[in-house]
Amino acid sequence: MHIAATPTDAQVEADIRRWLERAVIGLNLCPFAKAVYAKEQVRIVISDASTASALLEQLGEELVLLRDTPATQTDTTLLVHPQVLGDFLDYNDFLDTADALVEALQLEGVLQVASFHPDYQFAGTAPDDAENLTNRAPYPCLHLLREDSVARAVAAYPEPDSIIERNIKTMQALGAEGFAALLNK
Repeated sequence: MHIAATPTDAQVEADIRRWLERAVIGLNLCPFAKAVYAKEQVRIVISDASTASALLEQLGEELVLLRDTPATQTDTTLLVHPQVLGDFLDYNDFLDTADALVEALQLEGVLQVASFHPDYQFAGTAPDDAENLTNRAPYPCLHLLREDSVARAVAAYPEPDSIIERNIKTMQALGAEGFAALLNK
């Protein structure tokens, strides 16, 4: 029996950067990501949390830090948490808690939390459906976004409603094996 070694923070960050560069930006899954990534305005935080409560505390700290940091310095934050919420259903349940924290911090309409997970599954889909690949990342990840940045990006993008449909077609063409190969080159 082979037990996988726990990845180092440096390996987790390298895997997340590879996913960002090859999938999110490389496949143009998020047409808004390239500019902020190129300007080094994406903060990547590797959490050492091993419980949901510790992660929630760190999420609160990161939300406040993002709120208090100029967008020109940090426009968005990826809070990667490889040691907690590896089970997608637990992770999905945690998202309600994350949204409640945004509300408790009075950040509704200011910041939002998007979700990425290695086993991501949209409601009403089968686990192997290609559209789930659009939200699959190497590790569980909470993506903290500024509402005004999202609004500006969407307003400047021609036909933003076409992004989801295009992403699904991209993932259907690539398939799970192609997606895995893309991240493991």
